[in-house]
Amino acid sequence: MNLLLWITLVLIVVGLFVLMSKKKSMEERVAFAIENKEDSKEEKQTSTKPVVWWIVGATVWGLVSMLLIVWVFSVYV
Repeated sequence: MNLLLWITLVLIVVGLFVLMSKKKSMEERVAFAIENKEDSKEEKQTSTKPVVWWIVGATVWGLVSMLLIVWVFSVYV
């Protein structure tokens, strides 16, 4: 198989594994932030910052995966 196909498969599998393993901790952080939303804004920002970065990372991973899949299909068809 081509190196492009291997890179695509590894990126998708590793990305899925990371997203699934971090999902529970991000849900707990969101629940904690919702419970403590009356605290000061500084504390709320620091507790939600990892959740925002997790969402950004998941979005970037999804876009890169889609682009790689389209590229793989264009190369093999």
